[in-house]
Amino acid sequence: MIIIPAIDIYDNSVVRLAKGDFNNITYYKNSPLQQALLYESFGFKIIHVVDLLGSKQGKFTSLESIKSIKGKTKLKVEFGGGIRDVKSAEELFSIGVDNIIIGSLSIKNKNEFELILSKNDPDNIIVAVDILDRNVKVSGWTEDTSISIYSHIEYCQNLGVNKFLCTDISRDGMLIGTNLELYQDLISRFPKIKLIASGGIKDINDVKNLLKINPYAVVVGKAIYEEKIDLKELAQIAL
Repeated sequence: MIIIPAIDIYDNSVVRLAKGDFNNITYYKNSPLQQALLYESFGFKIIHVVDLLGSKQGKFTSLESIKSIKGKTKLKVEFGGGIRDVKSAEELFSIGVDNIIIGSLSIKNKNEFELILSKNDPDNIIVAVDILDRNVKVSGWTEDTSISIYSHIEYCQNLGVNKFLCTDISRDGMLIGTNLELYQDLISRFPKIKLIASGGIKDINDVKNLLKINPYAVVVGKAIYEEKIDLKELAQIAL
């Protein structure tokens, strides 16, 4: 299981939201680059970066931060937020982003989503399935859909996608523990996918419990920023 520390960017600052609520935002002192350098200093190899405003508005607001991180670290970057067409996907790959995370587009504009897959290696694309009560939400978690997580994974799998970032919105940023039952269910139903767990990690024991069911990776965010998890200890169990 790969451990991927997170950097959420809003207005060029590192922040965390609670349950995706833009009215419940916490700012942290480090810049995105400073946070990336910190992660690299502990030996992490890949980071999870989200352009929160980009996700909400459908256009990038943090490309300069990404360029800086790619230029001054050796970290791999998986990036999401604001990818709405082939052009924006190509722009991210051109500045060195290693994996792009596509959420809303895979539901709201399937033709464009499928075009991106046809022009790029599907292994470089992660589909975000952000869920509440097992249904997918889109547009920075601001819009409901009636699409179940299971049917959406099946659709994407049939297109050659095998990496899925699953976030339980009810737990994200809340430090109340991760949804082991959900991830175990998905691993059982879809044994061939590379599942990236996200949302709710409150301490190192949550990470160790996830390790027992062995998803492909886990994203850790607020627990790091609120010093509920020691980065040195986290790095020691990272693969």
